[in-house]
Amino acid sequence: MKQLSALLALVPLVAGHGFVQNATIGGKEYDPYQDPYMNPKPGRISREIQGNGPVQDVTLPDLECGGWTAGGISGSKPAALHAPAQAGSKVNLRWTLWPESHQGPVITYMARCPDSGCQNYQTNGAPVWFKVAEDGLHSTDPDWLKNVWGDTVLMTAPNKGIDYTIPECLAPGYYLVRHEIIALHGAWNVSGAQFYPGCHQLQVSGSGTTVVKEGLVSFPGAYKADDPGILYSQYNQLPYTIPGPKVFKC
Repeated sequence: MKQLSALLALVPLVAGHGFVQNATIGGKEYDPYQDPYMNPKPGRISREIQGNGPVQDVTLPDLECGGWTAGGISGSKPAALHAPAQAGSKVNLRWTLWPESHQGPVITYMARCPDSGCQNYQTNGAPVWFKVAEDGLHSTDPDWLKNVWGDTVLMTAPNKGIDYTIPECLAPGYYLVRHEIIALHGAWNVSGAQFYPGCHQLQVSGSGTTVVKEGLVSFPGAYKADDPGILYSQYNQLPYTIPGPKVFKC
């Protein structure tokens, strides 16, 4: 028992708040993090993350896919597999239990990988990401815990999850998807934003022809610490501006 306690103390999963624990993509169920201690590790579609703790510095490479630079671990290394999915189809992502105090937007980006796939691809901070979905502030209440945000569904109906749609016009190929929640804990001029990003890999099929080349952003780089959507207090500030570029439309 003492050995188990010591092992768990070293695992960053105990120090945070949430991550995508399973997904439905192309009609198939994926459980990317249910077996973190298997040796050898099974092939996955999701890139490894530091755990369920946040990234809190917009200048770190961890902001891209949830790595762990501070721990000396390349947590955003590519995954071995891709989930087949049709352009225009909906993807459902289900998070672990999400605390009601962690209110904020949900944002999803995509990036096209090389024709050989995403399994050996690193962006190296290049501007390759385009936004495909965002969901911010819906309504406020004198009791701030009753505010309705993009991530509120994770608190009220956790089994429902969060959806995004693969743009129907995208050219077939391999794509990396970056999905995040930003928990807004700031107070006036002090940023307390916590970022919970994660990435998974798709093999997109369809008849589309669009390769997005404009409005691309990088991580880090897309966000600044003083952006209105980052330097924000969930308790008493209105309105709210979702950070990052505009959503790509076919």
